[in-house]
Amino acid sequence: MPGTSFFHQARNNAWSNHRLLGACQKLTATELRARRASLMPSILQTLNHSLIVDWYYLDALIKGGRGQDCFANQMPFITIETFGAAQRNADVRLMAFCEKLDDKDVVRDVTLVRPDDVMVSESISAVLSHLFVHQTHHRGQIHAMLCETTQSPPQLDEYHLESGAEFRKSDFAVLGWNVAGLSAAMVYKDNHE
Repeated sequence: MPGTSFFHQARNNAWSNHRLLGACQKLTATELRARRASLMPSILQTLNHSLIVDWYYLDALIKGGRGQDCFANQMPFITIETFGAAQRNADVRLMAFCEKLDDKDVVRDVTLVRPDDVMVSESISAVLSHLFVHQTHHRGQIHAMLCETTQSPPQLDEYHLESGAEFRKSDFAVLGWNVAGLSAAMVYKDNHE
């Protein structure tokens, strides 16, 4: 079922973001802001960019009306702590959206507001597929940038297969998820409690 598939992708996306954020939270502010060889000049800028694009596409999917305003501030978060809370919030919202999708929803068109107020229509499935590819692309860049820091990059090339449940149990516990029977209604636990 396409709708179910997108929920599983959204859940895996949130898990990957969690693992990457865990590594980034161990970096110093200097390491997060250091100029590096990548599309965006630093780890923190790349994290911010990826989240802004999440906001943009999720806004289009839920018809939030922000459009290009999502890009007004290219660095909305200057600390990893405030960034982490915002990323977790976006991940939960995306999982909740995907959890409600059915086969009819995924072929429905949504309107994207491009620069200069150009309106384009895309299917929900195309928008979600693009969003997940975009996230994967930038996580890969950050993964490579982490190799130049004191923190080893986390393993991000896994999917949440049942055969690997034992290996992800601790991550899912921090996220507040059960290993089986996950629901987007479950919320993240705050790592700083």
